[in-house]
Amino acid sequence: MDGQWELDDVHRDFQASCRAFVDKRVRPLVDDAEREGRFPEQLWKELGDADLLGLLTSEEHGGSAADGLAVTLLAEELARASGGIAVTVLVSAYMAAPHIVHHGTSAQQLRYLPGLVSGEKVAAIAVTEPGAGSDVASLTSTARHDGDGWILSGRKMFITNAGLADVIIVGARTGGPGRAGITTFLVDAGTPGLSMGRPLAKMGWHSSDTREVVLDDVRLGPDAVLGETGRGFYQIMDAFQLERVVLAAMGVGHAAECLAVAKEHVLAREAFGAPLAHLQTIRHKLAEMAVDLDVARLITYQAAGRMDAGHPDAGRTVATAKFFAAKAANRIVDDAVQLFGGSGFVEESPVARHYRDARILRIGGGTDEIQLEILSRELAR
Repeated sequence: MDGQWELDDVHRDFQASCRAFVDKRVRPLVDDAEREGRFPEQLWKELGDADLLGLLTSEEHGGSAADGLAVTLLAEELARASGGIAVTVLVSAYMAAPHIVHHGTSAQQLRYLPGLVSGEKVAAIAVTEPGAGSDVASLTSTARHDGDGWILSGRKMFITNAGLADVIIVGARTGGPGRAGITTFLVDAGTPGLSMGRPLAKMGWHSSDTREVVLDDVRLGPDAVLGETGRGFYQIMDAFQLERVVLAAMGVGHAAECLAVAKEHVLAREAFGAPLAHLQTIRHKLAEMAVDLDVARLITYQAAGRMDAGHPDAGRTVATAKFFAAKAANRIVDDAVQLFGGSGFVEESPVARHYRDARILRIGGGTDEIQLEILSRELAR
């Protein structure tokens, strides 16, 4: 993608297939999922059958060995329908599973990846704590040696998919303070000492499951270590690159959907004897929204392309995309609510859910402030 500004035929066809899947399989389920506060369970198998859960997994384990740009396109299309459904899928398949893809042993990959790719298993990743969010190096959950195994203790907060997951990837401190003392572990659901809080009532993402995870002397064998002991911080930081591109792409999806429905609304709605779209102030607002969306989409696609290519500026571009696309999405969905007027403020409005769902994108996966810190450090070099 780097150096070109249009999708190639392979990615364009994949984008079209994602949109067709979302329109047929996801959109009809959104209203019930939001009202009931649950992810539609039947979607897991349908996503697996459509080969949408293993884009980064090898063919050996049932995946399609695609690339990060394909994941980006999927994230955009899912978010056009529902942020809550999108994040549930994306956390399992593209925020948690890649840890196993890149750092798992052959036995761990064989145990977990086929089920995650088929939709028979769900994954979560538990790093955030009540006192450690973006500052991963400050996490306090511990893993201490016990014979040849480990005992995990601590609390994790705001963990997406916690109540759905068959396996949770947990970051815990195995050494001293700072970056070098963290290791990641695979913790199966039902392991003694592992428990969940009640689902958290959130501003948005109503159809996703978010809970506290409690580790009360969870005993694990030596085969539960994921990757190298003491390298967990670096594994988590590496995975953040894709996570941030995915969240930027979700912002693009929310924005694209809201621009589309806002355009339909102002063309259909009359005021002062003519369609709203005849008013210059309305047309200019739509034009500003379209500019924001185009820029957000371009930088997000470029970030994915550079990440895939191992480009030396990939980290900077990813931070730029995460920062810009999240903020642009929030501006666009806010403008859409404004264009809908009073009807945009009621839950039945097509823009109200996107307004609620988009706000978290400036927080999750590294806040606006974290992205600016990354970019400012790059500028100071």
